[in-house]
Amino acid sequence: MRLIVAEKPSVGRDIAGALGRHRKGRGSLVGEGWTVTWALGHLAELAPPDAYGEEYKKWRLENLPILPERFKVRVNYKTREQFAVVKGLLRDPSVTEVVNACDAGREGELIFAYLYGLSGCKKPVLRLWISSLTPEAIRAGFDALREGRTMKPLEDAARSRGEADWIVGMNATRAYSVRFGGRGNVLSVGRVQTPTLKLLVDREREIQDFKPEKFWTVHARFVREGSTYDGVWFKNKQNRLPDKEAADWIAEKVRGGTGTVRKAQQKTATEKPPLLYDLTELQRNANARYGFTAERTLRAAQALYEERKLITYPRTSSRYLSKDMVGSLKKRVEAAGALPELSPFAQKLLEAPKLPISKRIVDDSKVTDHHAIVPTNRKSSGSLPPDEAKVYDLVARRFLAVFFPAARFENTTVVTEVREETFLSRGRVVLEAGWRALYPDGVGGRKEKEPPVLPPISVGQEWDVAKVGIKEGETKPPPRYSESALLGAMETAGKLVEDEELRQQMKDSGLGTPATRAATIERLIKVGYVEREKKVLVPTEKGRSLIALLGESPLSSPELTARWEERLAKMEKGAEHRRDFMADISGFTTKLVEEVRGMEGQKLAAPSRSREPLGPCPKCGSPVVETKKAYSCSAWKQTGCEFAIWKQVSGKRLSEGQARQLLAKGRTGQIKGFKSKAGKPYAAALKLDGEHRVRLEFDNARR
Repeated sequence: MRLIVAEKPSVGRDIAGALGRHRKGRGSLVGEGWTVTWALGHLAELAPPDAYGEEYKKWRLENLPILPERFKVRVNYKTREQFAVVKGLLRDPSVTEVVNACDAGREGELIFAYLYGLSGCKKPVLRLWISSLTPEAIRAGFDALREGRTMKPLEDAARSRGEADWIVGMNATRAYSVRFGGRGNVLSVGRVQTPTLKLLVDREREIQDFKPEKFWTVHARFVREGSTYDGVWFKNKQNRLPDKEAADWIAEKVRGGTGTVRKAQQKTATEKPPLLYDLTELQRNANARYGFTAERTLRAAQALYEERKLITYPRTSSRYLSKDMVGSLKKRVEAAGALPELSPFAQKLLEAPKLPISKRIVDDSKVTDHHAIVPTNRKSSGSLPPDEAKVYDLVARRFLAVFFPAARFENTTVVTEVREETFLSRGRVVLEAGWRALYPDGVGGRKEKEPPVLPPISVGQEWDVAKVGIKEGETKPPPRYSESALLGAMETAGKLVEDEELRQQMKDSGLGTPATRAATIERLIKVGYVEREKKVLVPTEKGRSLIALLGESPLSSPELTARWEERLAKMEKGAEHRRDFMADISGFTTKLVEEVRGMEGQKLAAPSRSREPLGPCPKCGSPVVETKKAYSCSAWKQTGCEFAIWKQVSGKRLSEGQARQLLAKGRTGQIKGFKSKAGKPYAAALKLDGEHRVRLEFDNARR
């Protein structure tokens, strides 16, 4: 009998449904000559340090580093019943071969490897490798099962990633917590999370150190025979003036003058369609367009893949398709066109003799384990939950867009001279919308500001200066990271790379993988190193203190950790030895622990994120500061003042900005995300009452 092990019950049901008639068994589905069973995610996990000796139960610096020669795997207590079912089936004498049908990726390989090893199974293994859960894709996958032994490089990478994270995370967290953490203050340190935190802290330092400088620009409007255009003063490619007097002098000089056109250049430009989605780019777009967190996008995409069968495997790092998919592309176009707003675009593609396929779409050399995220041939019923509907629209729209021609523009550059001062004007005319017709409100969800359409202008023409004005501006610090920007920085190990194709080339040298980046961000928030404030991520004082403590440690270097990820990617392809990689991890960790032993410094408390007080206490006037659970009066020990704005109010976590607003104005604006005792969400404002207590204030509709 053939035993098929899936990663989740829903996938197990899909596989059984595709294979034929079956009946329910205990934790399984039984067909003619086959049985499908499943994990529940990780049924087994790496054992904690105390599994290697009683001395590791207490956190002591002298017991570090902990470097197991052979890692122990234990059954997850919460899912032990299903593990017993899987183990019993794996050891069943009637089972002659096993099919690993866990998710086709690094994590899926590890889940199966742990189950197979803990059960003591020695039976031959075949690998089901599919990117879609439609019945047709599942049956095609079973017709092309791979030999399990060919997946050994992927298993090695999966084990190495898990063990490396255990070694570095466990030892570094214990070392820094014991040496510097203070009572009850755990300093969580990780191979990927710490350099990711450093990206945020470095950006925050840039913002805090930034000193704004004022500048002025001079603007002129030119008129001729009823036509007008605007220009901005420039000299030596600079259009900003450092003082107002200089700007006033230029404005006065050209006022009432006549401009002569010295340059009027028209140039046709093209803009290619964007590449198909991998998970990181999908998460970035969903964050920019809808404000979704990376985790929220992944959750919706996973549901579209597993439950709805509407998109292909989402945890992919490729943005290309393989040649064997070409025959199915028209069916996928039809499925994407089932969305009413996309129907005209799909129809236009289907009316063509064939789809325009280029190397930007189909390129086997750029597809490894999985191809890009695209629709399946199953049509949406149109009744998807809101998050899933938005993510599906993104995937379907992008899939159609790649087959449309490049957008074509005519860009115009004009230089006008007035009394020896020069003004620059730029304009644009859309010649062909091309793929941009699918994005009327802009690719990022916001209408992009485009240069104006200029009137006919030619060199030598004279235009009167109709009016002149100056504008005051101020240099701005770099923006805080949005989740979209942070995902992009993680993908390229902190380098700001906007070019899609270049980012794709760097995908093997980023921080984490597309499948783990969302969890890394959530982990930073959970341990108190980072907070979400509206659409940006802000490091807390605890997070900043940790990075300051680490100093120039390689552990906080994005480049070092990115190189490890690059080596893991090579290991998946058989080009890197697991033994060498793990030896380097152990050596790195040993050196790290020795450095911590030699470091001097005081215990770190869990300080507030704000270096400056949030404002005066409305009760006693002392500074209000951030503590672990509240924004509270700093004088409570001395005076007993009990004023506090608790961080958690009715299921909603309040940000520092909201606390500042409450202190400054006595009330906030409407805040969404509060929850009633029944779990229903609602919006309300916070206000300080006459006794300086925080109260919820509802709008009239709520009342």
